[in-house]
Amino acid sequence: MRKSYLKYFPLLLSVVFMLLLGCASMQAPQGGPRDEKAPKVVRMEPKDLTTNFNAERVVIEFDEYFKLQNQFKEFSVSPELEKPPILRIRGRRLEILFQDSLEKNTTYTLNFGKAIGDVNEGNTVNNLTYVFSTGSKLDSLSISGKVTEALTGEPPKEALVFILPLNRDTVFGKGKPSIFTTTDSSGNFKLRNLRADTYKIYAIKEQENGGDKVYQQLNDQVAFIKDPVKLDKNIDSIRLQLFKENADVLRVLERKINSDGSILITVNRQLKKPALTITDPAALDARKLTRFNRTNDSARVWLTNMDFDSVAIALVDTGKVLQNIRLTKSRNAKYERNLQASDNLSGGKLNFYRQLELTFNFPITSADASKITLQEDSTRRANFQLQRDSADFLKYRISYPWRTKRKYTIRFAEGAFTAIFNTQNKAFSKTFELEPKDSYGTLSLSVQIPDTSRNYIVQLVDEKKENVLREDVLNRNKTILYANYEARNYFVRIVYDRNRNGVWDTGNVKLGIQPERIFQVEKEMSIRANWDRNETLVVPPESP
Repeated sequence: MRKSYLKYFPLLLSVVFMLLLGCASMQAPQGGPRDEKAPKVVRMEPKDLTTNFNAERVVIEFDEYFKLQNQFKEFSVSPELEKPPILRIRGRRLEILFQDSLEKNTTYTLNFGKAIGDVNEGNTVNNLTYVFSTGSKLDSLSISGKVTEALTGEPPKEALVFILPLNRDTVFGKGKPSIFTTTDSSGNFKLRNLRADTYKIYAIKEQENGGDKVYQQLNDQVAFIKDPVKLDKNIDSIRLQLFKENADVLRVLERKINSDGSILITVNRQLKKPALTITDPAALDARKLTRFNRTNDSARVWLTNMDFDSVAIALVDTGKVLQNIRLTKSRNAKYERNLQASDNLSGGKLNFYRQLELTFNFPITSADASKITLQEDSTRRANFQLQRDSADFLKYRISYPWRTKRKYTIRFAEGAFTAIFNTQNKAFSKTFELEPKDSYGTLSLSVQIPDTSRNYIVQLVDEKKENVLREDVLNRNKTILYANYEARNYFVRIVYDRNRNGVWDTGNVKLGIQPERIFQVEKEMSIRANWDRNETLVVPPESP
């Protein structure tokens, strides 16, 4: 009996081995490069650009499995249908079923936007369209051009460009357009297969979490062509400049008493000469401390007395009350105040031409220099000066004849600084070195303007063209000296200051006002270490 079992042992062993091998082969491969390719169209039925179209559905087949994302935001049909088509996934195929009858002798465009992406990585098929005609010919007109940002001159990432027939211009800002495309990495766009008509042309750059293709003034940038465009031949010269509008109606976006007792107020547009007045209890106004941010659309207020149930604040701009705001304190509210300081060091280095600056999160009422110790290498130094910034109640400056190739450590004992409500700092220290003098350079820029009856704003900006480092208003030829600037790349741009108010003014879609033009100087104004550079800039006349 035992021998009869043994004769089946090799067969049993082979079966077990095959099962193990089969299980092993089912494991997904590990690692490998990330898939960065979007699904690719391999077949369309009927074919794209079909004429005399009479099918009830369109089938688009891809080279991989895919998913639909934000279908109702991304997918559109032009001209619009009363009943939108139904989209169904069948394996690697997308079926588009028409629920509505199609007009005769009409060119239709199915625009998928970013609705189609691969299953795993979410790589999207951008600007996929399917075009057909129910007649014997296709609409073949096109509009193309370029979109840039008005301030930087740089192309935006995937701005939405769309057109609205003149009789549907009321849709702007209220509904999703049906004829649209997105810009490429260079800001270029092209709208194809358009019918002859008169259109308004727009572009919007939606905020990161947007994507509904509807212009939201609060968050989005916008560009527009003021006059309607009559399309009876191909147009390839459209230039659109994106800008952020000032809100038509002032709204308070945020109003609150922070956990530290300070008050935060944020509005939806930049103010010109803002101020805040405590109207109730009125006695608090005399001792309040207010600090607006650089763009004058947000402010913090510190009150030296929190003995109130509610507080009324008047928001004022150029002497006019814009809005009255009331805030109510929570019952038994307890505020946590932790006095902290930031500095003007960069990578542990102090600018050779600057003193050490400390910026606190609370208004400072007093400072005790005896609780501050300065060490130069291992030697203690006492000949430093502690100075309060006369223009900013949050800042203090420590002056000393700093030297290169020295290591500095400043220790601030507990209570070195006292803020309102007798709030004191905990012990902290700053360690740094002085940046060598030869790390800086100078740019001498001779600016020649075309018209001395007008104003021109010369702005020096950083390499990303985002931050204005300095600006000068000119109405005559002048040499601007950028002395002792950090050695790196800079750019210059010129604002044509039409209304001579000394600032760049944005546009307004409703009023048909474009933003003030900016001349972007293409030449890089790099400053080299320990070097003086001389340049001449001839400002061209403003183009019409």
